Amino acid sequence: MHFRVGILGATGAVGQTFVRLLHDHPWFEIAALAASDRSAGKPYRTAASWQSGTPIPESVAEQTVHPTEPGALAGCDFVFSGLSSSVAGDVEADFARAGFPVISNAKNYRMQADVPLLIPEVNADHSVLIEEQDWGGDGFVVTNPNCSTVGLVCALRPLVGAFAPEAVQVTMLQAISGAGYPGVPSLDIMGNVIPHISGEEDKLTREPKKILGTVRDGRIDEADLAVSAQCNRVPVRDGHTACVSVRFADAVGPDAVREALQDYRSPLTAEDLPSVPDTFLHVFDEPDAPQPQRHVHAGGGMTVSVGRIQPCPVNDVKFVVLSHNTVRGAAGGAILNAEQLAREGYIRSRTETPASA
Repeated sequence: MHFRVGILGATGAVGQTFVRLLHDHPWFEIAALAASDRSAGKPYRTAASWQSGTPIPESVAEQTVHPTEPGALAGCDFVFSGLSSSVAGDVEADFARAGFPVISNAKNYRMQADVPLLIPEVNADHSVLIEEQDWGGDGFVVTNPNCSTVGLVCALRPLVGAFAPEAVQVTMLQAISGAGYPGVPSLDIMGNVIPHISGEEDKLTREPKKILGTVRDGRIDEADLAVSAQCNRVPVRDGHTACVSVRFADAVGPDAVREALQDYRSPLTAEDLPSVPDTFLHVFDEPDAPQPQRHVHAGGGMTVSVGRIQPCPVNDVKFVVLSHNTVRGAAGGAILNAEQLAREGYIRSRTETPASA
């Protein structure tokens, strides 16, 4: 397969992660980089304040940044959106109406009834909702969840399949990279915890119900699951940690939860999709794991780690989940979504470059 892709919001934190993960992707070629008017017309090397941790890929460094307009990216088969939610709604709609598949990291369309809120290992069948969308052409929008939702739902998926969770309490310890660049002022976050992140608790309460729901007759019947969330910004660079407590309809203990997590096998394989990690869920037995500093890069940032599985005196079982917020929870998750949609035939070549297996 070969597809020419565009990246919207290419100079921002998520956009840079898209660039880093895509520059040597076996299926996707970065054909166009788009950003705001102040960046358009500049070489990417100049326009982006590169923060991605590795040298800027030479294959894109001298590419000229385009305006964020469908006509400027006409040579692309589809686009990834790393746009801020303040502008993503109108821009993504413009691209979808122009016939582009839009694989978005923004929040604007996540809860729209006909838009898949996709994690391929969890709810790949939700992609059928694309067929309910009508943008006046072949375009569509698919989103990945909020970065704080992703790790939680990945850990809940085996439990939903094996048992009947009724209620979830989750306290999120969220990394500063989730705030984008330049992010939280240093005097606010150094040696501190900020117990408020605007809008996060609402997303974490609502999104799991849609993701874990069932598609029937072109719509999603949301999961019957109560979620109580508290979100805190902590002085960690990368990695969202979730302290989770679950109540089940019937008696379920830590051993059964551990077994369900360990036995769960992703329906995806690396032979099918390039971004699939060797291990979807890694379960730790060590009493001090998982830790962001030691474990966040597992599976190239795509593995979700679970540990501290214990009895809960309030609910039934409690545990800790760690996920990489800018890889699994943002750009890497969106790339995996695009791979799944390409494999299913929802993404096709719009250009003269043929797609070949």
